[in-house]
Amino acid sequence: MPTPRRAALILLLLALFALLALFGSLFSGSLAVAPQELWAAVLAHAFHANDATNTPGALVLELRLPRALAAFACGGLLALAGVLMQVLLRNPLADPYVLGISGGAGVGAMSGLFFGFSLWAVDALAFAGALAAMLTVFGLARGDGSWTQTRLLLTGVIVAAGCGALIALMLSLAEEGRVHGMLFWLMGDLGQTFTWWPAMLVLVLALLVSLPFARELNLLARGLMQAQAFGVAVGRLRFIVYVLASLATAAAVTTAGSIGFVGLVVPHLVRLAIGNDQRVLLPAAALAGGALLVLADTAARTVIAPQQLPVGVLTALIGVPVFLFLLARQPR
Repeated sequence: MPTPRRAALILLLLALFALLALFGSLFSGSLAVAPQELWAAVLAHAFHANDATNTPGALVLELRLPRALAAFACGGLLALAGVLMQVLLRNPLADPYVLGISGGAGVGAMSGLFFGFSLWAVDALAFAGALAAMLTVFGLARGDGSWTQTRLLLTGVIVAAGCGALIALMLSLAEEGRVHGMLFWLMGDLGQTFTWWPAMLVLVLALLVSLPFARELNLLARGLMQAQAFGVAVGRLRFIVYVLASLATAAAVTTAGSIGFVGLVVPHLVRLAIGNDQRVLLPAAALAGGALLVLADTAARTVIAPQQLPVGVLTALIGVPVFLFLLARQPR
């Protein structure tokens, strides 16, 4: 468990790293932008000037900045949901998508894209699908009124498999011109993201709600019996954790599609650096996850510019070797 001074230093360094990643994303891309151009666009926007609306700096404010903020919010949400899921299921392999939330969002989004709905309708359907999957999994897992981690996990896996079958069916029946957009959404894409504040708002609220339960989460991570022995209302706590992790995942998937490995790898990396104290781990994972996804999205739109890669592909290419390395370091 880090000392308060060391914990504050770690959080400060992660915040600075996230800010550097955000600033770097503004200047990186197929169009070179000088710092003075960006600063002039900021001043023009602040004073509602109309003579700089088509400058490179203004385009950065209108396109790159919302995308970078959305990437930070989604990365933070996925990492935070990963931490909560790993505590809830007491399984280091748990990630935000393990309980079928992403599958439900995928079914909703694919339905909207399949019928040619607008982007707003696609986002609304994705969020509705994620909520439907969350309620279905929790309702089925409760059964006779009680549930265990194993029952919840198995129910989530079955629901995710059913959602995957529906997605495959829609892909096979979709018009050829719509398949590309559907595949990009499934692989994770921030190219069509212009509204960043809903995901950021959910991230802030999720942190504010989860941090007061950090001590109880520490006890729950050590075992169900130990948490009950210290007076933790385990049933209530597990329900809160499940709802928070599900809503965080739903907001991230609705904004950016299915982006893998952020919620799995980032909690492990942060845990190696600072330990398993949830009071520090929760905000640290959110900062690290946000910074990582900003860097991955910056690379996705610059590696083969002016073409763009799905950001989920890059996070998987980064996450697979990192996770295998972490797995190799663990004792047998």
